[in-house]
Amino acid sequence: MNAYHPHGAYGRTDAPLRNARSIEYDAFARVTRALTAATAQRDTAFSAYAKALHDNQRLWMALAADLGREGNGFPAALKAQLFYLFKFTAQHTPKALKKDVGLEVLIDINTSVMRGLRGEAA
Repeated sequence: MNAYHPHGAYGRTDAPLRNARSIEYDAFARVTRALTAATAQRDTAFSAYAKALHDNQRLWMALAADLGREGNGFPAALKAQLFYLFKFTAQHTPKALKKDVGLEVLIDINTSVMRGLRGEAA
């Protein structure tokens, strides 16, 4: 019956709308949790390891695309720093897939971005 009632089908109507920062934080948190779990799966569950890296790369590609979008309100210096991190991630990911490097630096980068999204100092 709830599926036919607007509150049941679409959730609570009194719940606050989430802002973009909260959504971005949740995306980074989800991907970072998967990367953290993947560090232990590198040799035992390679598909999960590769999926975590792929999802992280997709997140950074979406962020880079948004940085280049007209109307993006980020200051130029912040855009440049984030784009540098995107490029680093893009270069580090294939090395991690070949097991030449670890995932720790990617986890650290994402964690730093999450701190920034929460308004914390680095």
